[in-house]
Amino acid sequence: MGSIEEARALLLDFSQPFDVALFEKVVEAAYQAANPDQPPASRLLVELQEHPDMWTRADAILEQCSSPSARFFGALVLTDAIKTKWKAMSPEHRDGIKNYVVQKIIALSSDEATMQAEKVFLHKLNMALVCILQHEWPHNWPDFISEIYSASASNEVLCENNMHILQLLSEEVFEVKDQITSTKAKALKESLNKEFAQIFDLCFKVLQGSERPSLLNGTLVTLQRFLTWIPLGYIFETPLILLLVEKFFPVPMFRHATIECLTEIASLKDEQYDTVFVQMYIQFLNQVTQVIQPDTTTIAALYDHSDSDEKFVKLLALFLSNFFKAHLPLLETSEHQRALDHGLLYLICISELEDNEIFKICLDYWRDFSSELYTAATQFRTGQRPPLALGGGGGVAAPGQREPYRPEALLHRIRTVMICKMAKPEEVLVVEDENGDIVREAQRDTEVIAQYKTMRETLVFLTHLNYDDTDSIMLDKLSAQVDGSAWSPHSLNTLCWAIGSISGAMSEEEEKRFLVIVIKDLLHLCENKRGKDNKAVIASNIMYVVGQYPRFLRAHWKFLRTVVNKLFEFMHELHPGVRDMACDTFLKIAQKCKRKFVTRQNNEQPYFYELTEKVPVHTRELEPHQIYTFYEASACMLSDRLPPSAAEEPLDRTQCLLALLAQPNAAWTAIMTAAGASIDSLWQHDTVRELQKILKINQRICSAVGGLYYSQLGNTFVDMMNIYKTYSDQMFNFVAQNGEIGIHHAVFKAMRGVKRDILRLLATFVSRCAEPDAPPADVAENVLPILLEATPNGVLGDYFRSIPQARDADVLALYSTVIAKLPLGDGGSGSAVQHIMEALFQCTLEMIVGNFEDFPDIRLQFFQLLRSINQHSFGSLFSVPPEQQKLVVDSVAWAIRHTERNIAETGLDILYELLQNVERHPQMAQEFYRGFLLELIKEVFHVMTDRLHKNGFKMHSTLLRHMIHVVEMGQVTTPLFDLSAATPGMTNQAFLREHITGLLVSAFPHLTKAQVVLFVSGTKSQDPIHGHQGLFDVNMDLPTFKQLLRDFLVQIKEFAAEDNQDLYYEETQQTREQQLTSEHARRQAVPGILNPYEVPDDMADL
Repeated sequence: MGSIEEARALLLDFSQPFDVALFEKVVEAAYQAANPDQPPASRLLVELQEHPDMWTRADAILEQCSSPSARFFGALVLTDAIKTKWKAMSPEHRDGIKNYVVQKIIALSSDEATMQAEKVFLHKLNMALVCILQHEWPHNWPDFISEIYSASASNEVLCENNMHILQLLSEEVFEVKDQITSTKAKALKESLNKEFAQIFDLCFKVLQGSERPSLLNGTLVTLQRFLTWIPLGYIFETPLILLLVEKFFPVPMFRHATIECLTEIASLKDEQYDTVFVQMYIQFLNQVTQVIQPDTTTIAALYDHSDSDEKFVKLLALFLSNFFKAHLPLLETSEHQRALDHGLLYLICISELEDNEIFKICLDYWRDFSSELYTAATQFRTGQRPPLALGGGGGVAAPGQREPYRPEALLHRIRTVMICKMAKPEEVLVVEDENGDIVREAQRDTEVIAQYKTMRETLVFLTHLNYDDTDSIMLDKLSAQVDGSAWSPHSLNTLCWAIGSISGAMSEEEEKRFLVIVIKDLLHLCENKRGKDNKAVIASNIMYVVGQYPRFLRAHWKFLRTVVNKLFEFMHELHPGVRDMACDTFLKIAQKCKRKFVTRQNNEQPYFYELTEKVPVHTRELEPHQIYTFYEASACMLSDRLPPSAAEEPLDRTQCLLALLAQPNAAWTAIMTAAGASIDSLWQHDTVRELQKILKINQRICSAVGGLYYSQLGNTFVDMMNIYKTYSDQMFNFVAQNGEIGIHHAVFKAMRGVKRDILRLLATFVSRCAEPDAPPADVAENVLPILLEATPNGVLGDYFRSIPQARDADVLALYSTVIAKLPLGDGGSGSAVQHIMEALFQCTLEMIVGNFEDFPDIRLQFFQLLRSINQHSFGSLFSVPPEQQKLVVDSVAWAIRHTERNIAETGLDILYELLQNVERHPQMAQEFYRGFLLELIKEVFHVMTDRLHKNGFKMHSTLLRHMIHVVEMGQVTTPLFDLSAATPGMTNQAFLREHITGLLVSAFPHLTKAQVVLFVSGTKSQDPIHGHQGLFDVNMDLPTFKQLLRDFLVQIKEFAAEDNQDLYYEETQQTREQQLTSEHARRQAVPGILNPYEVPDDMADL
């Protein structure tokens, strides 16, 4: 350790010559895990890398070190300096670095042996050169492309490395352009396009004349990078395509790079080159036929032969899918029909391989292909026959209209592949929460779910095109499962997932016939198949299938009743997962068929009455988490209200709710009676667990029925709050006796769980209260007095007196909801909110300001509470003393600095809403601006220029623009500066310009003052086209303002070498939302495309 400390003192002393040998020893120690000096050596390397003058040692390291690791470190330091300090260096230093890098690259790439030996080091130097080019080319280095061109002609080894440099340059300019300013990116693109003639000539000469394999491969790879942006004439008006297809594709060593080039070309579109696209496709297909025939067995054998052949099959799938996506209509002619069928045959053969990654490539195209066929078919068909029945005959073509292309044999194979490979619809995990309770979590955004959605859409389109064929394939495969000739649990799963996926894609009559056969066969299979595991698989699939067809269930009450009774039978099964599936399916069916259970069917009394009578029987074998789902499903039925025009007498929903809760209420009453006799009964573990169970049941029922729960709450609210107070006192005393360690005791945790469940139940109810069942004013009158009690063991008092580790975020969540949902009264609003703030605000803030990690749930809910107060009771927020006001603003500033993304975003939203509220309240605005505006501007600049907060850039720019424009437009009349120290005639506008300029100059010393002034105050010329007034231009719209900020951020050190994609987050999000909206509209137009549980409830068909 001592030697490293000595090395540290010597190596960080930049007034002395650099000790290269000592540096190599430090690097060697840092890269040896077994070396005892490894940790301090690694820390020293980090210190050296971050030292602002370390780049001055780079040449000594690169020239004198023999260790590859040491030289790599030197190259890394040099590259970082070029990225972040280039503009701050003197012209002499810049020229010196540029010349050194160029000469070093030439020296390392002039002969084969050296280049291979120094491959990693050379790549790092190439990256350094590209970084220099970003700064210097084209203005300060206009001859770069010409120099590359002439140097490449002299030496093939050097030419190979130059190709690599061009490849990196293309990637930097066209793929990671967010790391350079928009103006610079545009200039680099224009320069590359202008000088591409030389680059293309170099590539073409190499491809035509060179015999060096590595150079040819490198050139093909470089060319592939260029093909996405070069002028199309270079591709389609030269012999390039012919050269790729006929010279390079037949040679195995060039085949992969060639297909990648052709795939890029296939993705391009330009009508004037349509004939060239068709010729390329036919020529390519002829060459592929020489390699492999379109036969599943042959392609599978090639796929299994080697890794190289596997990659070839994958690239072939990419080429074909890309070409068909862009140019399929060009091949839909009688002249090219055979070539089209031939290519599609390759693609379906590849789809049948047992490789999911390759299948996903094909699947992406089959979805588009089937969608286009469906669209063409619906446009072609006219007359009486509806689009749902496209598979059969009927329909009349419009005069002169050609029947759309529909290769039935191919479509049959695609349907079969989709059915046999159908992905799992939804994965449900059984996990344990923080209280030890078992909960179920649905994984809805996994890659498998995305694949299922794509396959589902594809199969729905294909079903519309020919329902009979889909029906036939599915029923044949199901028959093979039933007779045992093809029994397999996995095959049955995929088949049933596929059957469930086409719900809504048939007419009701077809759906009825199909589903009756399917359920009948599955029930027969369940009865006859031996083995508990097999029966469990079949039972799960029966439940999945029936759950996917709510339309059929709503239309057939007897079948629905039978299905629900079967689910109740499955709830008594002992096999893991079957009862979970039964409860989940019951919930799904209750959500979609709720009215059927609460209205008369076939002159029978509503089924709900029968259900409530048998609740104890149905739930007897269920685990607690399953019981919660059962009660939620049952309560969901009561959430349906008959329309006012309904002739039927509605059932008494309040009485039905109490009947449903009869068992939990009886248990609750028994506990309260026992507690009345002896309070000690409440400390018993079984009692605490039973209370938790009852409260969780109530919470799930409340979430389902909403305001209807008010009647039940009236029966239990007082007892519930008494339990809360009793447990609060017990827990407080427990901590007083045992210290902080007491919160980990089982009894303490159990009582804490009960209190949390009470808080969550109340928050759920308050969030759902509404007319007519639970008028918010009435709820406020009956609930608020107890929630605002000033007693030590009340909700507020208990939170205030508890140690930080014993406080619960649910308290903050409850009062956020109360403030947002309940009318607190015109006169009493401020006092109620002030009472809440006094109890919760400062004590919570003290918990979270120490760091960004402790109490994550508390800090998130704290800021949600602050936001709720700001939105719904702004007046009370600033009716507190000035020191309290400062606490509020400081807490918002603390939130926006937070490294937790959701908290930082909440803080930014609060600040924007706060500023808008201030603007709407002129009586307090000037005081606010004088006290806090400058500090808030500083805070926003701080987080905006901090690379950890790039994702908040949208709000950063919105806030800065708002605050600066408030000043610039004269809305801030109180002086923001010290009048006694200000120069005569100083205005807020002039002062703020100077203030922001000084702020940025001191924060970023490597920027010149002229650069900062240009950013803040704009161009002097005020050119009407190119000029602007910088940050203070009130005519600048928000997108232009954001681009101004982005360009500044890329100039500063913190952002120059970063991935800055998050600076474009808003635009990316907006584009994504527009795409999702249009996609959803498109999907809604196709029956069956939306999952039945994505379709909004429409009870008109009931």
